[in-house]
Amino acid sequence: MVKFQTKILAESIVAVALAGVLHLITLFQLPQGGRVTAAAMVPIFLVALRRGPAVGVLAGVAYGLVVFVEEPFIFHPVQFLLDYPIAFGALGLAGFFRRKPLAGVAIGIAGRFVSHFISGIVFFATYAPEGMNPALYSAIYNGSYLVPEFLVSSIALFILERRRILEIYL
Repeated sequence: MVKFQTKILAESIVAVALAGVLHLITLFQLPQGGRVTAAAMVPIFLVALRRGPAVGVLAGVAYGLVVFVEEPFIFHPVQFLLDYPIAFGALGLAGFFRRKPLAGVAIGIAGRFVSHFISGIVFFATYAPEGMNPALYSAIYNGSYLVPEFLVSSIALFILERRRILEIYL
């Protein structure tokens, strides 16, 4: 059980707000949702790395709801759950890797990928080109923005780590 002190709640709120603002800075966006941003997931990763996976997952879920408000793309209630609270909540898994932040980024984004991948197979298979396997289409589509997003987030965290900012923060 996580005890939510005012300080933890305030840090999480600020991280979600910052992530929401960074999410609006788009490097490129795909037609059915998904975009590469200016390291929008990094504030969520920082909360997860500092406060653990439980707080990180909750901050990720809140960020997912902010993303939904910013770019609502919904076909079905289960698709909403997979593409917003579950996918972004998975970013909080980085909290299990406090001593290895870049591994945490990889695990968090991999969790997000799995959630979007399942949603893509189940709900967006009709967008696949004729004759293309929906699983392959979902993997390519979601990978086309999550791989660059992983690189942007990893570079940002690497810079923070090299400048020893993470030592102060964590």
